[in-house]
Amino acid sequence: MKDAPIEITAHPTINAIDASDWDACACPEAVDGRPDDPFTTHRFLRALEDSGSVGPSTGWQPRYLTAKQGDMMIAVAPLYAKGHSQGEYIFDHNWAHAYENAGGRYYPKLQIAVPFTPATGRRFLTKPGYEATGMSALIQGAVQIAADNELSSVHATFCTEAEAITGAEMGLLARIGQQFHWVNDGYADFDAFLASLSSRKRKNMRKERETANDFGGEIVSLTGDQIKPEHWDAFWVFYQDTGNRKWGTPYLTRRFFDYAQDTLRDDMLMVLAMRDGRPVAGALNFIGRDTLYGRYWGCIEHHDCLHFEVCYYRAIDYAIQHGLGKVEAGAQGEHKLARGYLPVATHSLHWFGDPGFKDAVARYLEAERDAIDHEIEVLTSYGPFRKSNQEEHQ
Repeated sequence: MKDAPIEITAHPTINAIDASDWDACACPEAVDGRPDDPFTTHRFLRALEDSGSVGPSTGWQPRYLTAKQGDMMIAVAPLYAKGHSQGEYIFDHNWAHAYENAGGRYYPKLQIAVPFTPATGRRFLTKPGYEATGMSALIQGAVQIAADNELSSVHATFCTEAEAITGAEMGLLARIGQQFHWVNDGYADFDAFLASLSSRKRKNMRKERETANDFGGEIVSLTGDQIKPEHWDAFWVFYQDTGNRKWGTPYLTRRFFDYAQDTLRDDMLMVLAMRDGRPVAGALNFIGRDTLYGRYWGCIEHHDCLHFEVCYYRAIDYAIQHGLGKVEAGAQGEHKLARGYLPVATHSLHWFGDPGFKDAVARYLEAERDAIDHEIEVLTSYGPFRKSNQEEHQ
């Protein structure tokens, strides 16, 4: 069987791929619990597509890759043809400008990614036992599609470090970025976490929590069937406000949240600040096997420190209470450092059809890598932990 030829197919819709075949590659660990993360599951990607959040006119045109050996699906990848660089969070705008200034056509490009989701996870999704064969087949398939269609490039963003290492060995360019994550050091409760901080940071954090919880209402954490359709109505208003301010237009459609209610609510933690019986602020998190992923925040009223409480402190509370090892707080935000979220490296892989442009990007990435390594080291030294704990994190 493992000597049989491998057939690579690009599909214009995930509905053409059986959910059990996809998930057997994307999240085989889910047979005895949660997936490592929900973002590459068939149900999540289908919610994006069926809601119109990706597809025609969005700049994210699905081309899901499958690799079959005989009758067995051995690997899959969430591949998209991109007409822009929005919603990726690992930015290549400068590359696009340089390529086009030199007379090339950068878009469309191919992107192996979860749209609008700056969360680290496997991007080359292989059935157990087919890791090397499956990843190699997917990369060769994506590169061949790009070459056959004279596309400029292929990018795999927020892949794992192991995938980045393997991809680099196969000739792709590896890039690192930086995010802020909170790590659970076996804390019994939030007070135990506070005890690991320096005295000044501990005092500041307690003051922020006190201020936030004195906003004139209550903060509730909801998941599964506790999340009701009316909660999505309120959260859509929050999401629109944040999307309009950050991106100019929200990436997700209103229908996505209806699909979330139907198929994803067990994967979600919604934290709402309620005042006079109505939500005035909220944050949406996704629950993985060992990680809580902070994704969206919004509000219709401003209250001091409420953002920190709803987005960061309640996420830490949940992670501790449920034995999760980490909270990923999303892209950017050095303000997270003072709240116990330390800088970590993120990874991506890149292929360019033009050899000269590839060499230029390779030189750029080498300098960028040194700069980010230094930035992570410096930022970590400014973390809120007591000196002994800080040294352990470093």
